[in-house]
Amino acid sequence: MNTGNQILTRELVDVLEKVRTDDPVTLIVWNDEINTFDWVIESLIEVCGHTREQAEQCAMIIHYKGKYPVKKGSRKKISPMREALSDRGIGATVEEVTV
Repeated sequence: MNTGNQILTRELVDVLEKVRTDDPVTLIVWNDEINTFDWVIESLIEVCGHTREQAEQCAMIIHYKGKYPVKKGSRKKISPMREALSDRGIGATVEEVTV
């Protein structure tokens, strides 16, 4: 057994996993014909930590533009928010931030 190679491999895997979870991403919420404004607003407040005013503005933009990036952050932080919104029946995706 070559433990030196195993240690190096484990370190590389650790670095790659950190990069994946720390990469900046955007949480996109999509418009639909099912969810009400009030439900989307309430969800953005509870899940994303928006103020009521922020949530209302996001909901309006989502409605008229079809989608809107409601939150940016690390994948580790944003992915659970996407899951929580999806659990509430709201269409949401995570996209990598392009520079």
